[in-house]
Amino acid sequence: MRSFFIITNSVKDPGQEVTQHISSYLTERGAKAAYLIRDDQSIADRQSEDAAPLDIPEDTQCILVLGGDGTLLQAARDTLGLGIPLLGVNLGTLGFLAEVEKNDIDQALDKLLADEYTSEERMLLAGCIENKDGEKVYESHALNDVVVARSGQLMVLPVQMLVNGQPLVSYLADGMIVSTPTGSTAYNLSAGGPIVSPAARLMVVTPICPHTLNTRSVILSPDDQVEILPGESKDGEESVTAKVYFDGGVPAIVSTGDRIVIRQSSLSVTLIRLNSESFLKQLHNRLKQ
Repeated sequence: MRSFFIITNSVKDPGQEVTQHISSYLTERGAKAAYLIRDDQSIADRQSEDAAPLDIPEDTQCILVLGGDGTLLQAARDTLGLGIPLLGVNLGTLGFLAEVEKNDIDQALDKLLADEYTSEERMLLAGCIENKDGEKVYESHALNDVVVARSGQLMVLPVQMLVNGQPLVSYLADGMIVSTPTGSTAYNLSAGGPIVSPAARLMVVTPICPHTLNTRSVILSPDDQVEILPGESKDGEESVTAKVYFDGGVPAIVSTGDRIVIRQSSLSVTLIRLNSESFLKQLHNRLKQ
């Protein structure tokens, strides 16, 4: 690899010390390195549906993402369809998606320059929201998860879930998580869902704080289609509103009668791997921190 693009979360790299080091390290070795510094406002702007595409040089062979998992998730959404692999550099805390820790940056860059790496395809979720008339009013993708959450702190969200058009279960809960294998170690894990190898192809559906004693996550085929329908209030007289988050971005608002449809996307995200540690070994190292 000889052409790189760097996306940096300025909160994680104040003063751009790490960014400048990487850029200098690459250019001194004959490679090209352009970069983009993102602050909180620029990240919020990128999460809007009308955001302009990133100005990434056409010859870019690798995108280095400096920050935490949230920065990498947004970079993955921004670069969908470009076919450029991503490498996460962890400047945050756990960093389940990041391949490189701050102290190992130079060694990682040497491997990239020497083409000593492998790549790993990660499945994406494609989701849309249909209104009461069946019209699509919102569409997006998620590398981690699609979360349907209550809109108020003191309310419980009644939801019905259908799989391939067949009713499966109804919940009273704080919300629902539909996760990819990549996202199984994110909100799904916190909500008590199973950890899944990122190489798998499946969907995990996990309720958030359900008001029942016998609720478990549901594992579905990647070919299945999940539909989530916000129900009515307990008295049946008021419409229930909820928020839908794609990878934690700016939420879309849904209400009773709307439908959230989620399936496997035809697109995927390519992440670069530099070490030979198994997923289980990496998981052990992350969870013991």
